[in-house]
Amino acid sequence: MIVPGAGLPPLTAARLFTAWTAAPGVLGGMALLGGGYGLGVRRLAGPWPVRRTVAFGAGVVLLAVIGCSAIAVYDDTLFWTRALQGVVLLVVAPMLLAAGAPLTLARGTLPGPVVVTLGRWRRSGVARALTAPGAATLALVAPPFVLYLTGLYPLELRSATVSGVVSVGLLAAGLLYAISRLQIDPVPRTTHHGLTLGIAIAEVVTDGVLGLVLWLGPLLAVAHYTAVDRSWGPSPRDDQAIGAGVWWIGGDLAGLPFLGAIAARFAAADAREARRIDAELDEQEAAGERGSGLWWEQPGR
Repeated sequence: MIVPGAGLPPLTAARLFTAWTAAPGVLGGMALLGGGYGLGVRRLAGPWPVRRTVAFGAGVVLLAVIGCSAIAVYDDTLFWTRALQGVVLLVVAPMLLAAGAPLTLARGTLPGPVVVTLGRWRRSGVARALTAPGAATLALVAPPFVLYLTGLYPLELRSATVSGVVSVGLLAAGLLYAISRLQIDPVPRTTHHGLTLGIAIAEVVTDGVLGLVLWLGPLLAVAHYTAVDRSWGPSPRDDQAIGAGVWWIGGDLAGLPFLGAIAARFAAADAREARRIDAELDEQEAAGERGSGLWWEQPGR
């Protein structure tokens, strides 16, 4: 039986930049994402912020890198490369894709009937339930624990089909969280930015729990990595410890820009509210002055 990842040469610094694989599924998916977004920008009647295009494009490129570079070549050989893919799929890429406001772009470029249907789905009870703070948070927190604690991980290593499904599932879960929390696109329900910021900070603690579970827990997929028979690089225990650090530290570092974006939107919302209140007070003051002037200018006074 051919064991995925067996027989590969050591992962050196040179191979980290030169080892690539043409994964048809990854390349096709990235072409669909990038091509669809680019076509939408071209068809849009009016300007589209460059920063959104850059963010979405960076997300697509990053997905292609983890799916075709040395990270993908060695993802059946080293635990930490799979962990890096997981962090990108669940946290980093969804944040970049959501920052590109793809749903807003779709609403401005798709045919009217499609937009109406999408709007109906957005207002549905299912959509509101999925984007509730608790459900969206669970979508981000639960997948790694399900992957590593249910026996799914060894199956992912053995089957390319299962691996693809897991990858799409991680990306979808991350997008659900990022879109519902950033709220750049129209979402079924809005959440106060203060609550979102608190949830995001609490999730940092969850990353630490996952890291500790992987670091101190039993070795995963022992049969697979034994069959790979790798004689170079870190030991299986050290390899899993590195992967634990990738999830723990990498996940927290990747979440910092997200926290910054939430904090910035929180501050902007407060500034808009302050301006609205100031405008209302100015209107009330002006109305009071006009009323007072009319009273003094009445004939016979």
